[in-house]
Amino acid sequence: LRLFPVPVGSLLSSYGWYILLAAVAIYLLVQKVSQGLAARPSRRSGAADAAVEPDVVVRRQEALAAARLRMQEELNAQAERYKEKQRQLEEEKRRQKIAMWESMQEGKSYKGNLKLNQQEVESGASTSSAVPKSKPNKKPLRGGGYNPLSGEGGGTCSWRPGRRGPSAG
Repeated sequence: LRLFPVPVGSLLSSYGWYILLAAVAIYLLVQKVSQGLAARPSRRSGAADAAVEPDVVVRRQEALAAARLRMQEELNAQAERYKEKQRQLEEEKRRQKIAMWESMQEGKSYKGNLKLNQQEVESGASTSSAVPKSKPNKKPLRGGGYNPLSGEGGGTCSWRPGRRGPSAG
C-alpha cells in the first residue's frame, strides 16, 4: 500500500524533520501576529472616540494653553527681576566710580576707598543672605626672613647663573 508517490516519499524521508520544524515555526509566528493585532486598538475605534468626545479635546487644549500662559508669566517675572538686579549693580558701579573720582580729586588713595566700598557692599549683601564665615588665623608657610632672591634663609640649595659666552654644544 503506497500512500505517497515515490518522489514525495523520498522528499519526506530526507527532509521530514526540517519540514515539521518549519511548520511549527510558521504556526507559532501566525499565533503571535494574530495576538498582537487583537491587542492593538483599531484606528477606526480611536477616531470614533475622538469624534464622540470633542469636549475632552477642547478641555485638554485649554489646559495646555493655560499652562503655557503661566509659564510665560513666570518667565517674564524672572526677566524683570534680573533686569532690576542688573540696574542696581550698574548703579552701584556708577557710585563707586564717582566716589573713586572724588577721592582722586581730593588727592586720596582711590584703591583704599574702593576696597572699603566693596566691603560695605559685600557686608550688606551678606547680612541679607547669610552670615559670613571668619577665616581661621593661619601661620605663614615660611618665616618672615625668607627672600628667594638674596639666597639667604632658603636652605641648602641655591641658584647660580650659568657661564657667559657661547654654549659648549
